[in-house]
Amino acid sequence: MRADLIPALRPLLASAATALALSLMAPMPAMAQAPAAEDLRALIYYLDHDDQRAVQAEMRRLRAQFPRWTPPGDVNELRAMGATATASVDVAPIWARIERQDYLGARGLIDEARTRVPGWQPDAEMLRVLELNESQAAFDEAYARRDAAGAIAAARRVPALMRCDRINNAWRLAELYAGAGQNGNAVTTYRGVLSSCTRAGDVIPTLEKANDVASWDEMVQLFEVARQTAPANRTQLDPLEERLRAGRGGSAPRASTPRAPAAATTTAAAPAPAAAAPVVSAAPSVGGPAPSVPVPAGRLGLRGDGRVGQTRALKEQGNWPACLAASANPRSIELLYERSWCAYNLDRTGEALAGFSTTVQSGGGLGGNVPRDARFGMILSYLAMNMTEEAARLAAATNLTQEQRITAESSILDQRGVRSFHRRDYAQSIAYLNALEQLTGPLRRDLAMLRAYAYQNNDQPRQALAEFERLNNELSTDETRAALENARSSVAGG
Repeated sequence: MRADLIPALRPLLASAATALALSLMAPMPAMAQAPAAEDLRALIYYLDHDDQRAVQAEMRRLRAQFPRWTPPGDVNELRAMGATATASVDVAPIWARIERQDYLGARGLIDEARTRVPGWQPDAEMLRVLELNESQAAFDEAYARRDAAGAIAAARRVPALMRCDRINNAWRLAELYAGAGQNGNAVTTYRGVLSSCTRAGDVIPTLEKANDVASWDEMVQLFEVARQTAPANRTQLDPLEERLRAGRGGSAPRASTPRAPAAATTTAAAPAPAAAAPVVSAAPSVGGPAPSVPVPAGRLGLRGDGRVGQTRALKEQGNWPACLAASANPRSIELLYERSWCAYNLDRTGEALAGFSTTVQSGGGLGGNVPRDARFGMILSYLAMNMTEEAARLAAATNLTQEQRITAESSILDQRGVRSFHRRDYAQSIAYLNALEQLTGPLRRDLAMLRAYAYQNNDQPRQALAEFERLNNELSTDETRAALENARSSVAGG
């Protein structure tokens, strides 16, 4: 479906979802005991997003909580009921503060309104705009300080900063990496843009910028990614590649880089988010040593570097620094592959990803489990850089071992659950974390707390209370005690 048709069709879809949900309910006599506007907020949200499964679940919850309530048959009446609590709150001053970039003042007015009008909450769009603008300001300040770690932290809080419609942020992040001598991370950032963005006006400048930091073999790979993502741009990409090649003295031949395996669609519980340039989750220290960029595959033999045995032994011992020292400037793909695991374990993730990618593309002749394990290394590197959807697509296309698949899928569900929570998509966050629990057993304590807060924010106070009680009984802390008290108040007030 064309994206521009979705807003026009949403009222029709929402009405259909309402009819479907209401058809599951037997008519009941109306009486005064009915849900308040706050109780209807989640249902209206699911209707607006045409999430029929969530609509039905929410209707069942409301039916259980208000057994003698008859819902209206018209979605507009339902929205009118849900809007009654907001009538006494003038949101214009809040929007005015946001427009003036006074985000602290806007949050102060929101808190004041919540206190003055019990049950009132700002709408999702206001919170989205406020959070996005706050994070953009933090990103801009970090960029001005040349602080890559600060820029990454801002982007992690709100991944929408790295969407294609804000492509300048991804370019700036790559620039910070390059300025710190971390060309591998810069190239990975450009690759993420090219795998997500399709407009020629985004793709061509990205390739031109990447040309300043990437080797020619890396550029050939980036052009291949760009062609696969947006084949319609090929007529513009071919002459650009020739021009950039000529700018290097014409000495770099047009390489015939093998195509990566076709990415299969991930089987996760929800569709992948809108196209976005991925965000690196943690950067190497800006003041630390620059990662060594592997020798391009076209200059490497498959085997023949006599240091493989020593490097492999150091890798198996877990002596990562000595492993990197012993494998400097690899002269074979076999050695590059072993070195990549040591780079990964020393958090030199950009370098590791480049090495694993080269092994996948040109190291098939090594045989055994190397091609599969190199793909697994790529998946782990993507996850370490918070490139969740890239990891999911590659995991779906790779015949991993059972242990590898559990490791990959658990990290993917973990990251998706946390990301959904920060996007305030609490129902989806709960679904991801429940799936993670089914896959690996009891959740880590931090994720269990996150899920409990998601229950509370998703108007499921009893589930939240039960979870907070369990966590507090296991280990009572200031956080669990405060959360428990708040959850008990919510249940008592409901």
